[in-house]
Parts: sequence; C-alpha cells; structure tokens
Amino acid sequence: MSGRPALLYCHCAYAKVIPNEVKSAVLRGLSEAGVEFDAGPDLCAMAARRDPRLQELAKGEPLRVAACYSRAVRWLFAAAGGDLPQSARVWNMRLEPAQEVVSGMLGSDASEPGPSAETTTV
Repeated sequence: MSGRPALLYCHCAYAKVIPNEVKSAVLRGLSEAGVEFDAGPDLCAMAARRDPRLQELAKGEPLRVAACYSRAVRWLFAAAGGDLPQSARVWNMRLEPAQEVVSGMLGSDASEPGPSAETTTV
C-alpha cells in the first residue's frame, strides 16, 4: 500500500441508527473530496455474509472507517474474519457531526485523536 489510508464509509442502510442528514453529508464530503473510498450499504450486513472486502481492508494499513461505535466496528470485522489493525481509526456518525467525520477521514494524521471520545483507535 502507498501509505494512503483506505477509507470505508458505512451507509447503515438497515438499522437506521445514524441520522440521514449526517450520513448524506459525510458521503457528499468524501465524494466531493475526490478521494477513493469504499462505500458499503451496511457494515452489519457485510459482516453477516463474511464479505471478503472486509478481510482485505483489515489487512491493509492504515484504515479509516466512518460508521458507528468503534467497538461494534471491531466486532463486525472480526465476525467477517478480519481483525482490524491497532492503527485503524473509526469515526462515529451516531455521535459526531458530519464535518468532524469528514475532516478526520480526510486528515493527514490518523493517529491524532479527534475531539470525540468515540473517535478512537480500535
């Protein structure tokens, strides 16, 4: 990998626990930034069917994820057969404003802690 972080965006299509305006703003922000990212309709569904893309993403570093709680994301990757590396970062769209999520996902240093307690290294 070139050192550029892999970005994964979860649209949380089935649980409906992330506000629509936050999901839309994060997706729009990533799209407008012109960066390459994976957009999954639902991380829970991907994990349930053991989507090989989650295993691939878990092997690469660094990884940044816009989803929900970091503990849930870690468990979902493990259920799919891919443990997240310690350096993986998760932004919680349930708690954090869209702009903070986008800034964190696009930021140059994923090891720098964000303002939210949920923006943690998993």
